Amino acid sequence: MPVRDTFHNAVRHALEKDGWRITHDPLHIDLIDIEVYIDLGAEKILAAERNNEKIAVEIKIFLGSSTISEFHLALGQFINYRFVLGEFEPERQLYLAVPFETYQVFFRRELIKKITQQQQLKFMIYEPTSEVIQQWII
Repeated sequence: MPVRDTFHNAVRHALEKDGWRITHDPLHIDLIDIEVYIDLGAEKILAAERNNEKIAVEIKIFLGSSTISEFHLALGQFINYRFVLGEFEPERQLYLAVPFETYQVFFRRELIKKITQQQQLKFMIYEPTSEVIQQWII
């Protein structure tokens, strides 16, 4: 079982405040020879039941000594998880949850922007203290 990221509960509460129903914590996908755990699975409850939007959220905090190393790890996880979801739950969209301050300082750098655009990362920007989603970036 994976270790919880520091802001796991803040992201969970932010999603719930935004109208999401948590369906998996963590989202576990058992492959033939490897197990994958994505931090959260959630569904947005929409007016029409057939239009349920499903997401998976990988939570990152980027508080270590090397933000670029943490970015490399997060990027690799995102690419792997996106592939696995495409194979086993293609209706579920993957998002990388990043604290607002980290997004403002690190993810606005030109190289990082180009990489995230080329790799088509989707972000959920959250404020950990107030447990609020600031922005969805698709």
